[in-house]
Amino acid sequence: MQFSFFKNIVIITIFTAFSCGNSGNTKSLSNTTEVQSKVDINRLKKNDTVKEMTREYLLEREPWRKMYLDEFQEDKKQEYYEVAENIDELIVPGANRRSEYLKYLDNKKIGVVANQTSIVIDTLQRSIYDGMESVRSLHLVDYLLGWKNNVTKVFAPEHGFRGKADAGEVVKDGIDTKTGLPIISLYGKNKKPSAEMLAGIDVMVFDIQDVGARFYTYISTLHYVMEACAEQGIPVIVLDRPNPNGHYIDGPILEMEHTSFVGMHPVPVVHGMTIGEYAQMVNGQGWLANKIKCDLTVIPMQNYTHDTPYSLPIKPSPNLPNDVAINLYPSLCFFEGTIVSAGRGTENQFQIFGAPSLQKEFFPYTFTPQANEGSKHPKFKGVACNGLDLTQEPRRDKINLEWLIEAYVSNGRKKEFFNNFFTKLAGTERLQWQIENRYTYSEIRKEWIRPLAEYDKMRQEYLIYE
Repeated sequence: MQFSFFKNIVIITIFTAFSCGNSGNTKSLSNTTEVQSKVDINRLKKNDTVKEMTREYLLEREPWRKMYLDEFQEDKKQEYYEVAENIDELIVPGANRRSEYLKYLDNKKIGVVANQTSIVIDTLQRSIYDGMESVRSLHLVDYLLGWKNNVTKVFAPEHGFRGKADAGEVVKDGIDTKTGLPIISLYGKNKKPSAEMLAGIDVMVFDIQDVGARFYTYISTLHYVMEACAEQGIPVIVLDRPNPNGHYIDGPILEMEHTSFVGMHPVPVVHGMTIGEYAQMVNGQGWLANKIKCDLTVIPMQNYTHDTPYSLPIKPSPNLPNDVAINLYPSLCFFEGTIVSAGRGTENQFQIFGAPSLQKEFFPYTFTPQANEGSKHPKFKGVACNGLDLTQEPRRDKINLEWLIEAYVSNGRKKEFFNNFFTKLAGTERLQWQIENRYTYSEIRKEWIRPLAEYDKMRQEYLIYE
């Protein structure tokens, strides 16, 4: 696949850099990871975009690399290679396109909205006798500080700066002991930055990996950051990242009387936009308070299309551990508004579902949720659930409602099946009514066709990628 080399570079860095706790911990929140792996240096040399660099040239060009280069023995002849930011056919996230955004940060006091996914891949290829390469992933905060940018505050979304907190868990403010930077939570009482929080900031950088579902709250954090910054006259720079569910749009359109932090805008469940495109739509459609406009700059990716498969190198939240979970999330998250478990408290979150009240004859897979990272108090903790195992489900390009409908029909506690959260997730009361009144999947989908077509027409103005 066209992204396989980039994927390999990223995956081998995996993610010991973020193994400590959330932003309330006393441990440092900004670490650097180094991993070594065998690579074919000769293959890299054939690529015209790979440049040989001497140690002196690297230090002259990028002085902050000294802490890396000094590790190598001076008495050995070595050649250094850097993978250029525009390597053909590799997806290059906005954060890695430093020449496109560092110019906006010079001599500015910078705020950063970030979490564990806010990673810059820094790669030094070295051609030495053992053919090894050195690969480092840097958190965006470390990266900016390395370039002598004046980062003054860091803002953290749901799940915290480390991405360890449970869904819905209040995330506390904290201090990064390595840099001394304040970590300000945007999940809890203060979902929108206050004027006091923004005081002294000249520009805000937003870099968080989204998964393309309306009820995934990072786009709600984006909305409030844009709104608050617009009110204070602070420009916002969004470093764009791929949408792993960007290849389709689907689901009911949110009705504005059902807005909440899991749905703030009249968009379908699967909106089909990158977070940078989504920011442009929020701004362009006048969805910020009083239709205020944010001074917005999106740093686009290179070599990305909406049909490009993309495997996230870091799990975006504790309960989306892999590609299958991310792809099934728009379908299975509806169970969060029912008595059925979506697998929290297991190792297969959002890849299985079940409940004790489902008939084992039709739901033969059994699992027992237990407390784990990201789910301290899972639904049905310690109780065996009957359900289905979807871990081998192929990549979807539509929401599957059949699992939800079948679970409702099979469940022996129909009056208790839905809770108040379901309407917030669906963005409408009609979906629950349709399921309770035995509408089929195809009958429900027919009602989505026209609204989805209207939404698709509207979003075209804001798309950056094919």
